[in-house]
Amino acid sequence: MKKYLSIAILFIAFISCKTNQDTATEEVKVDSVAVEVKTSIFPEAAKNLTVYEVNIRQYSKEGTINAFAQDLPRLKDLGVGILWIMPVSPISVTNRKGELGSYYAISSFRDVNPEFGTFDDFKAMVKQAHELGFYVILDWVPNHTGWDHPWIKEHPEYYAKDEEGNITHEADWTDIALLDHSSEEMNKEMISDMEYWVKETDIDGFRCDHAGHEIPMSFWEDAIPQLNSIKDLFWLAEWDEPKMHPLFNATYEWELFHLTNAIAKGEKNPDSMFDHIMMDQEKYGKEPFRLMMTTNHDENSWNGTVFERYGKADKLYATMIFTISGMPMIYNGQEVGLNKRLEFFKKDNIDWSDPKGYTAFYKSLVALRKNNPALNTGIYSNPVLLGEDDNESVLSYARKKDDNLVKVVLNLSNKSQKVSIFGLEGTYYDYFKGDSVTLDGNLTMGAFEYKVYIK
Repeated sequence: MKKYLSIAILFIAFISCKTNQDTATEEVKVDSVAVEVKTSIFPEAAKNLTVYEVNIRQYSKEGTINAFAQDLPRLKDLGVGILWIMPVSPISVTNRKGELGSYYAISSFRDVNPEFGTFDDFKAMVKQAHELGFYVILDWVPNHTGWDHPWIKEHPEYYAKDEEGNITHEADWTDIALLDHSSEEMNKEMISDMEYWVKETDIDGFRCDHAGHEIPMSFWEDAIPQLNSIKDLFWLAEWDEPKMHPLFNATYEWELFHLTNAIAKGEKNPDSMFDHIMMDQEKYGKEPFRLMMTTNHDENSWNGTVFERYGKADKLYATMIFTISGMPMIYNGQEVGLNKRLEFFKKDNIDWSDPKGYTAFYKSLVALRKNNPALNTGIYSNPVLLGEDDNESVLSYARKKDDNLVKVVLNLSNKSQKVSIFGLEGTYYDYFKGDSVTLDGNLTMGAFEYKVYIK
């Protein structure tokens, strides 16, 4: 585990990790001289936390940082631990898409979009979040800018060019200008901008957009250690390749996400989930955190709500991502049954009325994970133990750490299923029923039914 000395001495002090962001330093004695040592908070502090993605524009009627901050006590009650704030920087007007443009077409990395508030508003929000026990990570866009960014005129050499020497974009993303990471000067400026947010706002890490696309690993090899030397940070890569580790703490589990959608639509056999879990554990090992989700800002806006994509199985797949080996994520509004595609390029509002009582369900999932060490992420628990059963439509698995055992049974089909599961005999606490049950290993599961048993 890394330790960073605050003065230049050739000494390694072995001390226990801190899990409270307010106690990130410890005093040790070196030859009877007191030396302040920064301790590593992450990834251990995140081992049982849920990520919550915040879309400032659509979060409230006001669409401001201050309006969001007023809701922090509610999120504290929900139990989530890491707030991922989507980009809050100003949005370029040139080549803008839609009325308000994309959050990811940034015109200045060091400012706050005036539609959202001020830089001081953001700092105050982070301070309030810290006081309530949250960690805050900022969505960072390292592979492109908007067309109004000063670099366009001042440093065109920072950008990728087409065959005719013109600054280029990628795919149909005409509102962005692609950066060239072979430019060492641009890389230095980018890291300096990231450093600015760490030092000035005290954020706790970054969610890095398209972290492996057109960005060489050498950039992250420079950026992450440099920024971690200021403050121990949590790093989430929007990318699904083992190469991102161990520099990044967490990567997206995109394949599982797409597989859940395919199974829900009947395009894949439910039994393929078994093979995927085995493959992912073999491919990544047990140390990396794998971000699990059933929706996010892109999926909701472009591919449909969880109800459009999962139908009546939305709670089943939510239960899966909270109990499988990765780190779960909630997109704002999901916890109240968000049943609309939020507009991406113009103002829209989340309906927080929660007509079907989803808050209690998601609150129970967050608590389930937080209170059961078996469901910890990465090296802080053990790999998934896939169950032995006789039904290809049913997925069963167990998580175990020390004397904590959690067993999960999911009927991935739209029909009732009978299943016999080896090792399910005994007395358990049925988490969703809230009482003890004695099982003989045989279950009848309703369509899309999900069971969580704790011992």
